[in-house]
Amino acid sequence: MKILTTAMCLVLATSLTACSSYSSRQDSLPRSHVSSRVAAEQYGRVTDIEVVSRKSRTSGGGAALGAVIGGVLGHQIGSGNGRDLATGAGVVGGAIAGNRIEKQRASGDEIYRITVAFEDGSREYFDYEHIEDLRVGDRVKLRGGQLERL
Repeated sequence: MKILTTAMCLVLATSLTACSSYSSRQDSLPRSHVSSRVAAEQYGRVTDIEVVSRKSRTSGGGAALGAVIGGVLGHQIGSGNGRDLATGAGVVGGAIAGNRIEKQRASGDEIYRITVAFEDGSREYFDYEHIEDLRVGDRVKLRGGQLERL
């Protein structure tokens, strides 16, 4: 019976983790270039800087950890079929609670969305975590996918 319960906890935790759509690479970059522009070097002017909240996405780690902890705690309750039911409820409840906690910890992240009008008339935007002293009206150069202040 304990083997069945443990296996059920592992399967649920694994399946919850597998459902995650989080891409840690995208959020871990210090700067995210949204443009599809590939040209070697282009010049433009900053037309807008806005602060944008990142969506509170979760990695699934909080849900997985919550499911394991909830399953272990639920397994301590009752006996027989009641224990199995409590373990399952603990897994589900722990996963929900873990996901909410992870989402709350990730909220509040803000990025700067920089809009640039290029000399060819096109407009592109770029997302940065830090913009230092960049201001609207500054002249910039796009080279090799990097935006530089002139």
